[in-house]
Amino acid sequence: MDCIAHVVIFPLPIQGPINSMLQLAELFCLEDLKVTFLNTIHNQERLLRCSNVQSRFEQYDGLFRFVTIPDGLPEEHPRSVEQFGDIISSVQTVAEPFLRDLLVKERVTCVIPDALSYYAVDIGNEMGVPVIPFDTISPSCLWVYLCLPKLIQAQQLPFKGDDLDALVTHIPPMEGLLRRRDLPHFCLTDYKTDPEFLVVLKEIERIPQAYGLILNTFEDLDGPFLSCIRSHSAKTYAIGPVHLHLKTKLAAKQTPSLLSSNSLWEEDQSSIKWLDAQPVGSVIYVSFGSLIVASKEEILEFWHGLLNSKVRFLWVLRPNILKGGEMDYKFMKELAEGCQENGYIVSWAPQKRILAHPAIGGFLTHSGWNSTLESIVEGKPMICWPHNVDQRVNSRLVNKLWQIGLDMKDCCDRFTIERMIKDLMCTKRDEFKKSAENLSKLAKLSVGEVGSSTHNLESLVKDIKGLIRTKENVEP
Repeated sequence: MDCIAHVVIFPLPIQGPINSMLQLAELFCLEDLKVTFLNTIHNQERLLRCSNVQSRFEQYDGLFRFVTIPDGLPEEHPRSVEQFGDIISSVQTVAEPFLRDLLVKERVTCVIPDALSYYAVDIGNEMGVPVIPFDTISPSCLWVYLCLPKLIQAQQLPFKGDDLDALVTHIPPMEGLLRRRDLPHFCLTDYKTDPEFLVVLKEIERIPQAYGLILNTFEDLDGPFLSCIRSHSAKTYAIGPVHLHLKTKLAAKQTPSLLSSNSLWEEDQSSIKWLDAQPVGSVIYVSFGSLIVASKEEILEFWHGLLNSKVRFLWVLRPNILKGGEMDYKFMKELAEGCQENGYIVSWAPQKRILAHPAIGGFLTHSGWNSTLESIVEGKPMICWPHNVDQRVNSRLVNKLWQIGLDMKDCCDRFTIERMIKDLMCTKRDEFKKSAENLSKLAKLSVGEVGSSTHNLESLVKDIKGLIRTKENVEP
């Protein structure tokens, strides 16, 4: 009988979940758990080409392995946010039979899928293998998801009228905080036919049926939401910020991989050299993540707003950021050449290193949860330009609850962009900086020796190891 717990980790096939779930995998390896990481062939090729992940995991003496599956899409498929539903449904078609086969052929202690892969809970329960979803969105948005049936029952959804600033009720403890425009994007459309909404409903139905739930947050940040979520899943493990938790544990073990990368994009290291030449706190970092797409008109509004603010900026502009998958290298080159006096544009960058750099004074972000946590850890205030999933909820909390930045949702004009940059970096700089630094201290305490996230990770690992003994007791 193999006495080492074997965990299968299965992320969504996009950058954010792959990043945070690889960090979770490395935390498990540090605790002597055996990990099988299920990745799509397309993303695995990108990951190995653009990161040091292969050599990094080799140090764990056979505790970690990658297993790949096709994503069911043709190679020329753009795999952008505009086809997100296609990606998820196509991967499900391949993953369901593969998971069943894997659980038959191998001794697996538990499966940790992204929570959106709800079908993994059904398969695990059917085959007697515990499933602990890792929900890689923010807990506040997950709690909104869990309240959706209540909103529909109370006839809050669909909205009556077109006042997007009307407050939303029936989502404690966010009464008086969330407006209609702060809800996930499918709430603003005909949600009944939205495929993402239908998947979310299946996700929240499975959460109470799973063994537990893993969240990338810490108690001092999301305590009120965690209390509510625990009424649906008693074993909810808040172990974040996961990237900081991993960095802290590696430092304690003096393991030389602190500058690790899980990027699917090639990182332009010249951005660090450029930052080294800038004054402390003088640069705003601009990045809209790995999926957001924008029109040329929107990109130009940001370009003019950044230039007109007179604030130094480092801007990540992916080659595929334009809507429709357009690749306009001439346009990108003209933008880069036109901002050389106070800006620097790269196609991708080592974000955690950038946010930690003393020259960075703020972050203009799409408000993805990984980016939000990385900014909180480094004590950097934010301007939020959210679009999808949890981003709309996150940006509201950044602005109104945590008071560490500004919310620019549903707005894209050069004058607002200029004004908000000046507010964040100049006029209101001190008050935002103070709030952000206070949250940063709490984040670091959470992964300290007696921190809440440290305790929760210890409980998670103990419970996973305990599942081996449970199975030994019930198997003939």
